[in-house]
Amino acid sequence: MERLVARRVATQRLGAKGSTVLSATKPPLLLLSHRIPYPPNKGDKIRSYHLLRYLSEHYRVYLGAFVDDHEDWQYASALEEWCEECCLVGLNPLISRFKSLSGLLSGKPLSMPYYRNRELQKWVSRQIDDQKIEHAVVYSSPMAQYIMTGDVPKHRVADFVDIDSDKWRQYAEKKRWPMNWVYRREARTLLKAEREITRCFDASLFVSSAEAALFKTLVPELADKIGYYNNGVDADYFSPQSELENPYTEGSKVFVFTGAMNYWPNVDAVQWFANSVLPALRQKDPGVRFYIVGGKPTDAVKQLAQQPGIVVTGRVPDVRPYLQHAVAAVAPMRIARGIQNKVLEAMAMEKITLVSSQGLEGIEAGHEEHVILADTEEEMISYAERVIAGNYRDMGKKARQKVTVDFNWAETLPVVGALLEKFPSPENAH
Repeated sequence: MERLVARRVATQRLGAKGSTVLSATKPPLLLLSHRIPYPPNKGDKIRSYHLLRYLSEHYRVYLGAFVDDHEDWQYASALEEWCEECCLVGLNPLISRFKSLSGLLSGKPLSMPYYRNRELQKWVSRQIDDQKIEHAVVYSSPMAQYIMTGDVPKHRVADFVDIDSDKWRQYAEKKRWPMNWVYRREARTLLKAEREITRCFDASLFVSSAEAALFKTLVPELADKIGYYNNGVDADYFSPQSELENPYTEGSKVFVFTGAMNYWPNVDAVQWFANSVLPALRQKDPGVRFYIVGGKPTDAVKQLAQQPGIVVTGRVPDVRPYLQHAVAAVAPMRIARGIQNKVLEAMAMEKITLVSSQGLEGIEAGHEEHVILADTEEEMISYAERVIAGNYRDMGKKARQKVTVDFNWAETLPVVGALLEKFPSPENAH
């Protein structure tokens, strides 16, 4: 009961302080996100955080979002700076998984009932009516269900980020029955939903030109509605100039992987590197270590720490020291969609990065110029040995120069603004 009260307090109006700053001349905008866009400590939240900040410069933002990590409730008040009003709804993953089963009966993708909530739907409908909201942005496909029917904003933009349906297709290829059947079904039904959202909305955006191009092949009849804006990287924060204390023991030659360690593609990547690459490296040089840095490691990831030379840190307050003092960063993704922020951040830190083709998708970086591209076990071992030997000393500087030019939030986010400005609001209509 106490938890319920805390949630209801947290979902009340948070704009008492922020509303005094926001200009009354700005038009209202509804932003719906599947996860609270703060703090920006993981891939999808980095993008949604910067999207929120950009939109708040031009609109009075009404934010509706889920909180699926209890630790994130402490950050609710931070949203006052950018939001006129918020509705934050707690999401229990176990309960939501049970709710998602209703999709099997309805023929809908399981992710839609997973994120369905009456409280949020009532809040959305009330804000559209009370604030006369004409503009809306949804972040991830399941959030579109709140403004698909009834009295909805006239102008709607969807930020899909990744092609989630294709991610489920990749999952199915890696799993056995019955999960491969479940994942194939999700891929099929979610693609149908993504097509319908694109048809109804004014524009659908993705995280890279490659992601948008692939979706156009899946939904060719709606190609003119499909676009993208690149992720950015905070080059001031992820800077090699920072004086950061070395977290590693002296003499260690560390390869580091950073990311949320309850995310299956990340789990799959570190398991592959730990089992297929690291033993060969350590056989030649016992000083080689593999650090897995990221929050909420699964049991499978924790078990890797029992192997010689592997350290699983769990959540750390700052990943930069682990990047700066490593020999190299690795991102051997075998399942991926969209941009890998871990690659952008390592490049910004002037770190040599060994990455797979799937991990490099959407990043136009040159092999052995900006990054090292390695897909097979043999390639990864061979290039890692060259890195240990001291090759590629100039690569880091070239990588940072590349990423700061191509992945700059100030350059990428105006794409969203340009789309929204196509649709005049009541305040500026002629």
